[in-house]
Amino acid sequence: MKKIIFIFYLLFFNFNFSQNGIEQDPPFNIKTISFRVNENNVIPFFKLGETFELSFDDLYGDEADYYYTITQYNYDWSAPSDLGKVEYLNGIDNQRIITYENSFNTLQLYSHYKQVFPNRFNQITKSGNYIITILNDEGSTVFSRRFVIYEEEVSVNLLVRRARDFESLDGKQNIEMTINYGDKILQNPIQNVKVTLFQNGNWKTSIANIKPQYTLGTELIYRYNKETQFWGGNEAYSIDNKIIRGTNNTVSRVTSGDNIYNTYLYVNTPRKNQPYTYFPDINGNFFIQNANATNPQVESDYSWVYFTLNTPYLLDKNIYIVGMFNNYVIGEENKMDFNKKDGLYEKAMLIKQGFTNYQYVIIDKTGKVDHGNAIDGNFFQTENNYAAIVYYRGNNDRYDRVIGIANTNSEVIRN
Repeated sequence: MKKIIFIFYLLFFNFNFSQNGIEQDPPFNIKTISFRVNENNVIPFFKLGETFELSFDDLYGDEADYYYTITQYNYDWSAPSDLGKVEYLNGIDNQRIITYENSFNTLQLYSHYKQVFPNRFNQITKSGNYIITILNDEGSTVFSRRFVIYEEEVSVNLLVRRARDFESLDGKQNIEMTINYGDKILQNPIQNVKVTLFQNGNWKTSIANIKPQYTLGTELIYRYNKETQFWGGNEAYSIDNKIIRGTNNTVSRVTSGDNIYNTYLYVNTPRKNQPYTYFPDINGNFFIQNANATNPQVESDYSWVYFTLNTPYLLDKNIYIVGMFNNYVIGEENKMDFNKKDGLYEKAMLIKQGFTNYQYVIIDKTGKVDHGNAIDGNFFQTENNYAAIVYYRGNNDRYDRVIGIANTNSEVIRN
């Protein structure tokens, strides 16, 4: 009886886990998961019908079989939509990824996989939130990733301002927005239109379920203060190892270890109490590149990258290294260790060669990011990318459409 109850619990738990829109992080051997357009890593917001691809590396390098499924979700990712798969997918999924090749001329062996969408097996026919799930040949989930398919049915304008309240004046950025739906008929837009705001494409800091404050003719007006504020943060750090044996202003030295390169970065010092200094970054993004290769996706090597942060020990808090390269995940693989002898936080991570942005984040004992005490501070001047996704679900609709999108940058911030 105990075994039956345990099996039932596992089945129930796995069913419920699969029903929510939480991304599942990959195992150690899966690296460099990337949504790409024209060979560049991008934030996964794609226009309906646009061509894009998902790629990743398997460090086992054994040409394993991987499959994918596509599932549509409602606007807040709480559950799959009410549509059947045949209603949003022309064709069938659960297809094997047949485009892959092994690394060439690298010390770290890996198999590089990529899947293009749309393809001859399936095409997404409706806008909305989606999750692509990668499965192994036993049908177990390896990892999953969110992406958004949008239409351009309404006009969306974004404006970045300094926060209005005194406590956040110097450290936060506020988003104001206007949606003009023109001659489109939107039923009860105050209730049926919802918006999600993103800073640098980070799902974990997004602000969701924002409703318009009021309407003005055919315009929906969003002029909140605290409800649409983001911490400004600071410019990201960078790793530039396109020439994997070379040093530069980000890499202090390189050694050859056990059949793989070791890339040692310069020691970082907290910038929280220093004046803000503009230093160009790519807002958390990364680009795979090998300066001496013709096909960087399979000719770029992996190296152990050694991070060092010179800051006092934080009691009851931990420091993690995050960026788009690891989907801003919080886990043991990117958790820094405190070296009591040297008084430094240290961590080595296996990262693919190229140009990579990263940041340090503090996680408190409740598991939440401590933005207010950020290692490198928060400045209203920080250059960040912002995006707004507009959802609409009519009174009789069975799924949440994405009817608009807008992008802006805080370089044009106003008081």
